Amino acid sequence: MIQLEAPYTEEQIRKLKVGDRVEISGLLLTGRDAVHKWLSEGNEPPQAEVALQNAIIYHCGPVMLKKKGKWVATAAGPTTSIREEPYQAGIIEKFGIKAVIGKGGMGAKTRDACKKFGCVYLHAVGGAAQVLAEKIVSVEGVYGEEKFGSPEAIWKLMVKNFPVVVTIDAHGNSLHEAVEASSQAKLKTVIDQIGK
Repeated sequence: MIQLEAPYTEEQIRKLKVGDRVEISGLLLTGRDAVHKWLSEGNEPPQAEVALQNAIIYHCGPVMLKKKGKWVATAAGPTTSIREEPYQAGIIEKFGIKAVIGKGGMGAKTRDACKKFGCVYLHAVGGAAQVLAEKIVSVEGVYGEEKFGSPEAIWKLMVKNFPVVVTIDAHGNSLHEAVEASSQAKLKTVIDQIGK
């Protein structure tokens, strides 16, 4: 298990390879469809509130409750990432994002941006929202709750030993593409056998 701790650097990220199991300790920023679209339109949050440079974006719409005046995440599972494919490469480039967390993988544009700008895509386990929420030590703040709504806002989450797997690395390797190619080859073999 590789420990990835803030501050996140390109040197740390470039050492990671497809298949590496990683535990993250530090700040994660959530961001889903509304935020990605908004950022891609040239907007950006105030640096003092949300520092995107060298950050990790988590495709997540956490379920939040206020307890004793403080926000607490009760569920924080990953959202399907491919929805952000139209925006992700540009956001990686513009803001110097070091990692993206989600589920289901991303496409060639994101893979190429990861290679060019020193970023990785990290897969979090779907269906484990409550377990992943237990890795959140504290909620450090929220930006855009009024503008985007709670699930779409940028939540600042401090995590400890948050478990992920590298499925796109900063060297142009994609586990998603490898699995798809292997699956297509096996499907072709099956179809060819049926056709005989």
